[in-house]
Amino acid sequence: MSNIRLIIEERAANIGNFMVGRLLPFREKRMVGPFAFIDHMGPTCMREYESLDVPPHPHIGLSTLTYLFEGSIMHKDSLGTEIEIQPGAVNWMTAGKGIVHSERTPDYLRVSDKMLHGLQIWVALPKELEEMEPSFAHVPESEIPVWEQDGVSIKLIAGEAFGKKSPVPVFSPLYFIEIKSQHAQQLTLGEDLFGESALYILEGQIKSEGNTYEPKQLLVAKDSKLCSFEIGENSTIYMFGGEPFPEERYIYWNFVSSDKMRIEKAKKDWVEQNFPDVPGETEFVPLPQGYKHLK
Repeated sequence: MSNIRLIIEERAANIGNFMVGRLLPFREKRMVGPFAFIDHMGPTCMREYESLDVPPHPHIGLSTLTYLFEGSIMHKDSLGTEIEIQPGAVNWMTAGKGIVHSERTPDYLRVSDKMLHGLQIWVALPKELEEMEPSFAHVPESEIPVWEQDGVSIKLIAGEAFGKKSPVPVFSPLYFIEIKSQHAQQLTLGEDLFGESALYILEGQIKSEGNTYEPKQLLVAKDSKLCSFEIGENSTIYMFGGEPFPEERYIYWNFVSSDKMRIEKAKKDWVEQNFPDVPGETEFVPLPQGYKHLK
């Protein structure tokens, strides 16, 4: 019997002036463990007259994880953080009770052609931490655990797995793992995983129980303990998951919460501009039209 419970195809979504491929949430699977949202950005070549510009916008009840393969993003937030995200590093921003941030192409790249490619991820916070003070952590590529195992390269971007721990300060049991292989081979990784688990194919392919899966597919496992498959040559995949929360999470625009009324308050606070400002920014993303009250 197949251990693949669900296959999610990447779907086009517009995040302002930039198109992405959305993986989560999905109507049949809203979350995988604490992972509530995943966008695949690019790969996109932007000309000298094109730039990424996402003005200040709010979040509550989650941590964001930004991980780039190519390009660069300048991150600014209401804590006063101003830092350039480069490939291989991890930006981990925890919204808690409320944070505002912007994401833009750095000034020095606005006069030339540039690539942008990466993943943007939301990880829901445990219920008891949803109203924690916001925080920010930047972990350089040099501090992310990476090693060779069974003929593949493994990088533990966040969480714990394989007896190792990433320095990214997560708030619940989870894992986010990069696996690269130059050669086709069989892998069995289930004993090192826990909770709910999913696999995203960035490049190459995997084969499982006679089926071949290609890039832009997210495979959700029935049981993380039965995670065995053949990875193709020159393939890069991402495995992620963890312990699911006992309470349902509601997602509304940029807000995540176990309480519908908390989201309603966040919407009202944003419309009335009661969130903190991002230093040096004057623009903001308005609450989208058509967002009705949760029922």
